[in-house]
Order: sequence, then structure tokens, then C-alpha cells
Amino acid sequence: MLSWSITFLVVALIAAVLGFGGIAGTAAGIAKVLFLVFLVLFVLSFIVGRRPRV
Repeated sequence: MLSWSITFLVVALIAAVLGFGGIAGTAAGIAKVLFLVFLVLFVLSFIVGRRPRV
């Protein structure tokens, strides 16, 4: 998930440098959403993995 986020961030940066504002904005938005999903899943897996076994 993090690799997709970084990929879309790179695409957004390249598109911004080349002057494609719409594509850059869309790719940056997708990168933000994917990064937030990654963070939520990471925190959930960290919390669930730290529970003591019963």
C-alpha cells in the first residue's frame, strides 16, 4: 500500500513539473488517500498484534 502511495506521489510530482495540473492534483489526492489507508491499517495491525494471548 505504501509503495502505491509513493508511486502516485512520484507521478504527481512529474506531472506537476511537466505542467499537467489536473493529473498532478488527481494523483496527489490518490496518494493522500492511499497513505491514510496505509496508516490506519498499520496502526490496527500494531494494536491487534500487541494483545496478550489468552
